[in-house]
Amino acid sequence: MTPPEQNPGRPSVEEVLAAMPQGMGRLSEKMGIELVEVSTERLVATMPVEGNTQPYGLLHGGASVVLAETLGSIGSSLHAWPDRFPVGVDINATHHRAARSGLVTGVATAVHLGRTMATYEIVVSDERGRRICTSRRPCPPVTPGQVGGGPTA
Repeated sequence: MTPPEQNPGRPSVEEVLAAMPQGMGRLSEKMGIELVEVSTERLVATMPVEGNTQPYGLLHGGASVVLAETLGSIGSSLHAWPDRFPVGVDINATHHRAARSGLVTGVATAVHLGRTMATYEIVVSDERGRRICTSRRPCPPVTPGQVGGGPTA
């Protein structure tokens, strides 16, 4: 993970996760998602294929989307810190090829970090660097009072 001193003015991943009512969330934990690198501009995480497959033994497309959504949401949380939180409004995914084993890696790159929207492109690749999925995740940062059920509700 990126040390806080290399990301001045931004909280550590631990601080952001501690501020979220359920950390990365139980689904991310169940899927085995592990953060590797985190900054507002770029996030990296891995996820095992095993345990996240569809009936034919291939990585489930929904698992790739969970990885993408997790990275986009955490990046948006870092961008919105400390007085706002992200609310996802859309996610799309294009599945390019199958993965059958090993780890997949998601790399989220900020494509827009504005006042009213943070958008990330997330590329999920297999261990050989082949692109499995490409996703886009826009999240507007809102204040807790703007949306019911926010972090302080």
